[in-house]
Amino acid sequence: MSNRRTAAIAGLLVLACTGLQAQSAEEEVDLGIAARAARTPELALQHFQAALALDSGNYQAQWRAAEVLMDLGKQTPDSVKSPARDSVYAEAERYARRATALAPDSADGHYALAAAIGRASLTKSKKERVRRASEIRAEALKALQIDPAHHKADHVLGRWNAEVMRLSGFTRFFAKAFLGGKIFNAASWDSAEVYMSRAVDLAPASIYHRLDLAEVLIDRGRYTEAREQLAQVDTLPIDDVMDPAYQVRARSLVTRIAGKSDEGR
Repeated sequence: MSNRRTAAIAGLLVLACTGLQAQSAEEEVDLGIAARAARTPELALQHFQAALALDSGNYQAQWRAAEVLMDLGKQTPDSVKSPARDSVYAEAERYARRATALAPDSADGHYALAAAIGRASLTKSKKERVRRASEIRAEALKALQIDPAHHKADHVLGRWNAEVMRLSGFTRFFAKAFLGGKIFNAASWDSAEVYMSRAVDLAPASIYHRLDLAEVLIDRGRYTEAREQLAQVDTLPIDDVMDPAYQVRARSLVTRIAGKSDEGR
């Protein structure tokens, strides 16, 4: 992070913490961006909601509120049953849908919607999750069509391909044959790796990108390359509220694949 950007964020946080009221929706959005950069998602959400109270048509506040709600939801693991987290993801989806309605030609809203649908789908039935899989992919692809360098949309697509491929062969067959999941035919390990690698290339300091790329490489039996990605994780700056947890996950993966040789080589 540049010194200029650090100073700007610090100044905005001083404004937020001293209780001074922003004068416009745009100022509230700036305060929200600063709060998210400081890894205080609750405060960020308050500012984005304040911006929307001033201007309900503020696109930036809509999609950024969706993203910060996902930051809050991710702090409760998917394996834990949590109606509160599920409600947060559903709210994130609502914000993202409003964002895409406000600015259909802007990439960030479509990325946020793809990600939010994916998170909210965790609470749905199997049939509903299969149906929504098509929308996740379509929204992420739309984001990349608008902005080919949108690394977060690349990540969504990489993860989408990987999650489909991690399903058992029987589950994929059942989904395609009986639940309308023919879109699963579009998934492949090659696509998972391509999208995730591109996310890393576009944002090499992202811990999340490197962790998920490493997991794809492990699934493919490419342990040497996975170790190279995991070795980077502890050297990267903490930027996301979940980064400390991602670093713990990376270390556990290093232990899990210790001594494993690349498959098929």
